Amino acid sequence: MRQFDLVIRSERVVTPDGVGPAAVGVRSGRISVVADHGAAISGRREADLGGAALLPGCVDIDVGVQRPGQSLVEGYAETTAAAATGGVTTIVVTPAPATPAVTCTDALEAHLRAVAEAGWTHVAFLGGMTPRSTPADLADLRAAGVVGFHCSLSDGGAPDVTAVDDSQLRKAMAELAAMDALLVVHAEDGAELTEPSGPGNGAMLVARPPRAERRGLERVIAAARVTGGRAHIAPFAAAECAAMLAAAHAVGIRVSAQTAPHHLCLPAEVVPDADPEFRCRPPLRSDANRGALWRALLDGTGGGVVASIGSGHRPGTGVAAVGWTLPALWTAARRRGFGLADLSGWTAQRPAELVGLAAKGAIAAGRDADLVAFDPDAEQRVPAGGGPYAGRLLRGQVLATWVSGQEVAVETPPFPPGVRRAGGAVLPARA
Repeated sequence: MRQFDLVIRSERVVTPDGVGPAAVGVRSGRISVVADHGAAISGRREADLGGAALLPGCVDIDVGVQRPGQSLVEGYAETTAAAATGGVTTIVVTPAPATPAVTCTDALEAHLRAVAEAGWTHVAFLGGMTPRSTPADLADLRAAGVVGFHCSLSDGGAPDVTAVDDSQLRKAMAELAAMDALLVVHAEDGAELTEPSGPGNGAMLVARPPRAERRGLERVIAAARVTGGRAHIAPFAAAECAAMLAAAHAVGIRVSAQTAPHHLCLPAEVVPDADPEFRCRPPLRSDANRGALWRALLDGTGGGVVASIGSGHRPGTGVAAVGWTLPALWTAARRRGFGLADLSGWTAQRPAELVGLAAKGAIAAGRDADLVAFDPDAEQRVPAGGGPYAGRLLRGQVLATWVSGQEVAVETPPFPPGVRRAGGAVLPARA
């Protein structure tokens, strides 16, 4: 009988070939075999999930990791713990309002030290692109292992990453095209935004209209067309712009987009106006917009370019719900007749492909053993502290998460001496 470090059996294993019964054998942190459910294999540790599903761990692009006033270590401890309990096994950290941007290798080193001290999941990085970024800055960060770059056309990044103009956008995209590096763009155009008339969500919606996304997307598409660069819009909220994405993609322009669970699940009509848990950029839009976003994601309105979903996690400065991505999405997707393979495609396979993490995003031999036990039939009431989903009844529950084959048992910081965390920085080797 073949011996492994870990064997997990499930009647519903999501693989690139579909969903069905299987046994997954793990050795040295990687998937060694995906065998028949009853195969004669054993492991030093074994789990039989029965009817609960086994999914690839989520890869979450565009995550902020700090609340205002938190240290970087505290931010990584809190955010990666929440991610792990929600089935997210890799976060891709972006410049965010309370998160210092990775604009140079010294800043990257500071993040790496914090991840080594406090990270529960794998962590990859988007380099922050500013008006001051030089070709050498971008090349140094790419060589150091960032999986892509981030910029904003308005106020969607960190305070130290100010908005770029068209000249700067095109120049940087030309440099990144030579590296075949992805540029993630917060695409609300600053010239189309106004100061909110008050603190409520309704005022935010008026101040940040869909035309800001449309104008920003026009700028990004023009830059990608001229330079041949790869651009990824995150988050994408104005569904009326999906046809623009589809048209650009159809003529060979390398542009894609991702939306967030809250834009798919929470229409503006039901948002408590004074509750900051629902405040995000771009804002939550109408129920009609929400329906159109689902159509763009599911039936090809977006030409297959709106094909991934990330939490858009912004602790303390926006929607903070990295731990509820799978149940929130599954609750809505199941009602629309979609299955577990779709869920994994949006949250794992497609995001991993976008940022070049070839060892992640799928359950297959040779891939990293980043795995999630998910009961699609369970119901749970989201407790207080669940961000915008608090108090809601959701379908689907994460039962266990494995990072590099190690089951994550998250401890509340400060961590006990000797606690083992399987996660760490992901710095792909560059040619």
